[in-house]
Amino acid sequence: MDQYIRAIESEFAREDLPEVRPGYTVRVHVKIKEGKRERLQAYEGIVIRVKGSGVGKTFTVRRIGSAGIGVERIFPYACPHVEKIQILRKAKVRRAKLYYLRDVKGKIKLKEKKDKNRG
Repeated sequence: MDQYIRAIESEFAREDLPEVRPGYTVRVHVKIKEGKRERLQAYEGIVIRVKGSGVGKTFTVRRIGSAGIGVERIFPYACPHVEKIQILRKAKVRRAKLYYLRDVKGKIKLKEKKDKNRG
């Protein structure tokens, strides 16, 4: 039974999106439909969690909005509304879920991950 489910899920899987992890600063381009028009809207923030696998995989992005209010948005990984994901920074974190960032006031400082290929 499991092999049939995986076969059906593989049709909807997206191979064009990069793998995101907690601690990454990303810019997610989302299609927004307003009336008859469609446009792209960028949502930039820190990935605080990745949940699930396969077609049901989701990731949560947190950013600081206007007036210093934190805004979180959950994006399905296999959603056709997600046009592209840009990885801006990779941070070294020791947790799989970064819920402690909800309590941090001001600018969030995460340690930059060193790239193995670069000197």
